[in-house]
Amino acid sequence: MQYWLMKTEPDECSIDDFAATPDQVIRWDGVRNYQARNFMRDMAIGDEVFIYHSSCAKIGIAGIVRVTRTAYPDPTQFEPESAYFDKRSKPDNPRWDAVDLQFVRKFARILTLDELKNVAELADSPLVQKGNRLSVIPFSKVERDSVLVKV
Repeated sequence: MQYWLMKTEPDECSIDDFAATPDQVIRWDGVRNYQARNFMRDMAIGDEVFIYHSSCAKIGIAGIVRVTRTAYPDPTQFEPESAYFDKRSKPDNPRWDAVDLQFVRKFARILTLDELKNVAELADSPLVQKGNRLSVIPFSKVERDSVLVKV
């Protein structure tokens, strides 16, 4: 099993959206960064993903979901009315991928970025590095376990 962190704005897709429909999957689409896309391509069914709320009042890790479907072409790249439309992407040669995720657990509280910056095991993580805006980040088991101790 691998571990990941995916950043989202809670008004777009939050841990509460997953918790509201725990038996359903939510398609994680709209990623338009090649490194983040490539990380999504490395995901396997059953991998754990921390949901990280960003661009909001309480920034931090809000809960856990799991991968239920590995990377497949993101349909929004082909929809002209979508904010994620990419005119250079073609159905026979898609540029962007999506994965399906399902609810596992909502934390009783947000583990804030300030708290995460003080976790020694995360010192080298892109999550706490200045200037990192990557929306998908791999986590080691040690990093994952160090976060779960804080919940």
